[in-house]
Amino acid sequence: MHKNLKKILNIESFKKNDFFLIAGPCVIEDSQMAFDIAEKINKITQELNIPYIFKASYKKANRTSIDSFTGIGDDDALEVLSSVRERYDIPVLTDIHTEQEAVKAANFVDILQIPAFLCRQTELLLAAAKTGKPVNIKKGQFLSPQAMKFAIEKIRKADNKNVIITERGTTFGYGDIVVDYRSIPVMKKFSVPVVLDVTHSLQQPNQTSGVTGGMPDLIDTIASAGIAAGVDGIFIETHQNPSQAKSDGANMLPLDKLEELLKKLIRIKKAI
Repeated sequence: MHKNLKKILNIESFKKNDFFLIAGPCVIEDSQMAFDIAEKINKITQELNIPYIFKASYKKANRTSIDSFTGIGDDDALEVLSSVRERYDIPVLTDIHTEQEAVKAANFVDILQIPAFLCRQTELLLAAAKTGKPVNIKKGQFLSPQAMKFAIEKIRKADNKNVIITERGTTFGYGDIVVDYRSIPVMKKFSVPVVLDVTHSLQQPNQTSGVTGGMPDLIDTIASAGIAAGVDGIFIETHQNPSQAKSDGANMLPLDKLEELLKKLIRIKKAI
């Protein structure tokens, strides 16, 4: 297991003045784009001494419109993720949606992520756990933080102790999401690393245009409040040019703004 992951998953020894970062593009659009983003973030996090996990979906199974971009092909995208891991010596995370995907993706990445809308799918969670890979479970937009203990139990009962859980907001009406920061201390009681997915918490889903909206101007606010509330990790989707991103561009952080944000979060963490 990569040294960054060992540190992150050992919740008892993870320093109280630290936080880790999960960041990258929403989806693999091409290999060069992924390499450029990973290289930039890896350099920043090494300089700031922030444990880093590269994130990108190898396929997008949950698009609003049937015409939306879903990926460059499963095999090609997984090979890109594996290459990112090897080239930059960083752990890599990707989403899965079926039991078959869990087995396949586990050969290429370090962490399997359960999308929020699938967090109650028992067979999917068990399949992910049985690969032996750490599992990051996103809390459903429809779920209370207290209910996440049952998702954690499913992973642990499959003899996998390496679980991360991620807050990504709660559905508010039909087209908005809000973050209830009370969920952070509630989920930290489960003795697993707790992450705040900043950018997905600013989505405005189910738009009549068929394209998910967002409020990226509030990324700084949401991330800062998350650090103040005690999260162990921050999840941010970022892109060199969010307006040209093929998925979730409306709520992404421009890559050139990431370093400034991380420096601010470090100051907040030290202050508390």
